[in-house]
Amino acid sequence: MPEQNWLRRLSKSQNDKWIGGVCGGLGEHTPVPSWTWRLIFVLLLIFCGTGLLIYILMWIFVPPQPEPKDEQ
Repeated sequence: MPEQNWLRRLSKSQNDKWIGGVCGGLGEHTPVPSWTWRLIFVLLLIFCGTGLLIYILMWIFVPPQPEPKDEQ
């Protein structure tokens, strides 16, 4: 299923990071920019109270972006 391939590749960003790199990683692996993901998490926090919980769970369970390997 190619639609779910981005989910398997999802990782926290090392470049676009404010707190944990979760929104930056979502922005790198989806067509939605990272600022939109940040806005979504803040709105979920304000209106539903679940934004912080989801963010923390993703911070824990989404792996970090692999370091680039040096070609020698």
